[in-house]
Amino acid sequence: MSRESSSSTSSSMIKAWEATVRRTQAAKKRANSIFGTSISHADVENDDDEENDSSINVIGEVYHADKVLPNGDYYTGQWSDNFPHGHGKYLWTDGCMYVGEWFRGKTMGRGRFSWPSGATYEGEFKTGYMDGSGTYTGPNGDTYKGQWVMNLKHGHGVKNYFTGDVYEGEWRRGLQEGQGRYEWKDGNHYAGEWKNGEIRGKGLFVWTNGNRYDGYWEEGFPKGNGTFKWPDGSFYVGHWSRDPREQNGTYYPSGSSPDGNLEWDPQEVYAVDLSECRICPGEKVSILPSQKKLAVWRSSKAGDGGGERPRRMSVDGRVSVAVERPFDRMRLWDSGGGEERGLFGGREGGEEYYVGWNSEDGNRNGNGIPNGSFGQQMRVPRKTKRQGDTICKGHKNYELMLNLQLGIRHAVGRPAPAASLDLKPSAFDPKEKLWTRFPPEGTKYTPPHQSCEFKWKDYCPLVFRTLRKLFKVDPADYMISICGNEALRELSSPGKSGSFFYLTNDDRYMIKTMKKSEVKVLLRMLSAYYNHVRAFENTLVTKFYGLHCVKLMGQPIQKKVRFIIMGNLFCTEYTIHRRFDLKGSVLGRTTDKPETEIDETTILKDLDLNFIFRLQKSWFQDFCRQIDRDCEFLEQERIMDYSLLVGLHFRNTSAAGHLIPSGARTPTGDDNDGAPRLSRADMDQLLLDPSRWASIKLGLNMPARAERTVRRNDFELQLIGEPTGESYEVIMFFGVIDILQDYDISKKLEHAYKSIQYDPTSISAVDPRQYSRRFRDFILKIFAEDT
Repeated sequence: MSRESSSSTSSSMIKAWEATVRRTQAAKKRANSIFGTSISHADVENDDDEENDSSINVIGEVYHADKVLPNGDYYTGQWSDNFPHGHGKYLWTDGCMYVGEWFRGKTMGRGRFSWPSGATYEGEFKTGYMDGSGTYTGPNGDTYKGQWVMNLKHGHGVKNYFTGDVYEGEWRRGLQEGQGRYEWKDGNHYAGEWKNGEIRGKGLFVWTNGNRYDGYWEEGFPKGNGTFKWPDGSFYVGHWSRDPREQNGTYYPSGSSPDGNLEWDPQEVYAVDLSECRICPGEKVSILPSQKKLAVWRSSKAGDGGGERPRRMSVDGRVSVAVERPFDRMRLWDSGGGEERGLFGGREGGEEYYVGWNSEDGNRNGNGIPNGSFGQQMRVPRKTKRQGDTICKGHKNYELMLNLQLGIRHAVGRPAPAASLDLKPSAFDPKEKLWTRFPPEGTKYTPPHQSCEFKWKDYCPLVFRTLRKLFKVDPADYMISICGNEALRELSSPGKSGSFFYLTNDDRYMIKTMKKSEVKVLLRMLSAYYNHVRAFENTLVTKFYGLHCVKLMGQPIQKKVRFIIMGNLFCTEYTIHRRFDLKGSVLGRTTDKPETEIDETTILKDLDLNFIFRLQKSWFQDFCRQIDRDCEFLEQERIMDYSLLVGLHFRNTSAAGHLIPSGARTPTGDDNDGAPRLSRADMDQLLLDPSRWASIKLGLNMPARAERTVRRNDFELQLIGEPTGESYEVIMFFGVIDILQDYDISKKLEHAYKSIQYDPTSISAVDPRQYSRRFRDFILKIFAEDT
């Protein structure tokens, strides 16, 4: 190198260093004004050489440090192994500040987080989240004191609103849910059930004038059976609704005032009495503590010879002023000498990347994948064409499809009065069915068509119409999905029961042909099924939308085809990479296909499962409760042989199709199929607005971690493998399917026959009570709380 170029490089390095010192001095002044801590110029200059740093007192592995970071952030407190560890203060340049306990760079334990708006949270933290018991005071004066999970109010808590209103009760995922009491500043109060932040269920509302309503509520207003009472003892009892046409009841005067309220209209409760009683909305937090990470360095992909300058970024997106390439290694985070263990895992193509494990860990290889016999890097299954064969003209079931679409259009489009969710027992009578004849030339009620003549039967039409309403299915969308211009798709092979499956073109609905015995089982349990799905909004059991029968006329043998319309669990924009059908038994519970033939549509079974699924705490609690409720329902209805269908979308895959473990990121590690991803940053944004949680429900679009397991070679039928510590970020879809198998004589004979040859506990056909217990025990072992 020439003397001139050497001098030029030296000069640029000096200028860059001087610029860095000027910025850190400015940061120091901002920090001093808040913390009152003095940092000398020498402290900053010698930050790379900790032996000469007089501001650091080493006590074993934990010592005190004052750090001004390259982007202007400031930290003072205990430090260990390149992380804040112990008690310390961190100030971000945007004005956010945390004072409290740290564990290896994460806010963990008790602490206080403050926002520049004046809002504060003081309480417990867990891995960066407000989690545990704590008090949040908003910038408008709202105060919440109670339990938290992942930045959301969850558990018991008391909230005092700036308006003077007070709520005390249960919270779930940031909204009032469960039992709670809300008192308005004028003294009116409600005590009872809540759902998703609104009054819903059974409860008592008391006005300051002594009037009270005791009954059922929906969307914050009386809906259903209820009683309105006056202080003089008179009362009105009946069915309540905001629609005057659905309102009906009887007024009962008191003995002391027989004519007191005869002219009273129940609609006054909606228009007058409750007009000012609104629930205060939740506050919008500008940024969450979990979003405020420590400042890190990111190098550019350019070579050392120039090109794009490296940028230093904080997680909130702020980019510091660039510095010259020669100072890439001058990290103010360093504690002196050696690589930054736990922060960066290596360098590839000039870009640093994080793998999440210490490089000194002998149980991990360079890619962050555990070593061992199972340690081959996992791949996503090979892609396949879209499921099913389109039923075109000439297909053997083309006319059946036309009949089905004509019947659905007629059944759904038929005018019917608005149905209440409270159905009469007669609606569930198996004899409650409606036959309609469809001749080719058409009738007064049916259109002409090009198919053969057929008869159409609707089973319990009012029940299924109400179920669709309960499941929030729009009738027009339902008809378009099934009866639109697009043809149905037939899955290539029938199921084990011999039933055929059809998918709508938009994948929203699945149509399954049924045996007569299955129809009888569904009609028998229909009332209990309706009550169950109505009571438990998050139920995992299959959603049924319609039960029908097509009878082909004009043939020597008049064939009947019965079918059920269900929701498709895997209707999603995500690619489902793995599918599992899980029962908790081992006999025959493995896929016969060799690995090379397994694709994205292959249904794997219990002995193929090599994951434990870890859900966030509140979701895991909901899951456990719902599995218990659903299994109890199926056991009471004498149902067995059902299974949990699980679909996995792996969020991080390489361009070559390899799965990238949690915490590992490579420059080419982005999803290669164009499907949306839910990163931790996405999760934080989601938590900012609890209303956005509507896109995630139990069993639908659920972020989780799938921890890899491995079975011992000496135990071929080991049902659940040993956890390896290697996990993958996934989006999960799951639900309980095949819930129409009664424990009838055929299943009892199957159980008796197989019990002679095999262990009775290993076969699927067992008594419903035993099946429920085994299924529940198995499912609650492969699902766990993410700690």
